[in-house]
Amino acid sequence: MATSQRSVTRIVPSIHTIEGDGMEIRRPFPTQLIDSFDPFLLLDHFGPVEVAPGEAKGTLPHPHRGFETVTYIIEGEFEHKDSAGHAGRLTPGAVQWMTAGHGIIHSEQPSASLMRYGGRLHGLQLWVNLPARDKMMPPRYQELPAERIPVASSEDGSVSVRVIAGEALGVSAVIETRTPIMYLHFTLQPGARHTQPVPPAYNAFAYVIGGEGHFGSDEATGKEGEALFFGAGDEVTLSVPEGASAPLSVLLLAGVPLKERIYRYGPFVMNTQEQLLQAFRDYEAGHFDVIPS
Repeated sequence: MATSQRSVTRIVPSIHTIEGDGMEIRRPFPTQLIDSFDPFLLLDHFGPVEVAPGEAKGTLPHPHRGFETVTYIIEGEFEHKDSAGHAGRLTPGAVQWMTAGHGIIHSEQPSASLMRYGGRLHGLQLWVNLPARDKMMPPRYQELPAERIPVASSEDGSVSVRVIAGEALGVSAVIETRTPIMYLHFTLQPGARHTQPVPPAYNAFAYVIGGEGHFGSDEATGKEGEALFFGAGDEVTLSVPEGASAPLSVLLLAGVPLKERIYRYGPFVMNTQEQLLQAFRDYEAGHFDVIPS
């Protein structure tokens, strides 16, 4: 069966902004250029940055309803707590997939060790919309340390991938997703080339974490901090020129578009204006509980 290469239809630079209690981030969307990319609602990239003792920033307790947050720590450590009584630590390479469902309050803060001694901090957070049928499901966590994230490499070792969701290079993710998506972290060495199958029904984009490379059938150039959005097809090609000075570190994200109306404000994403207002009423009435001290 013939395959169809996707081309790059748009390249969007990240904006620099502040999130949480002072964390500097790069955000390709939502911005004035692009609001969302169904089923994806937001992508934030923090770091890489070297922080001095006492300098690291996180997010104070805040609520969520109606979507999922995916936190991926590349370097550094974060600790989190929530109103369901869950607490844990994310170490380098770890992923936390939080389904907010009908409502949860949580905090994400640098670990005590990072605050005391300082260190390097680098990671990303993705927001994935939930379909209407799942927006009020019970909250849940899937938390995977680095050693549980499947990893694969090409035969010559020039391409490696961490498979957070979906499958690549013959290995499949262990995380269960409510909305079918792919979340792949590729590293391509200079001179490497990889063609990744992507289901035709999925919307797909790439985000360059570091380095520079070529993308899609048109060999569009993408560099650090840029998101590249692909058109129709069933394959995406990633490559790095032979003479590149550094490897390409890139996320390839794709998912089934929900094609549902979105009403969003801050930490709530619902399908109607009334549902959105009800989320605020429920939060103010204390129905999201509190984080145990």
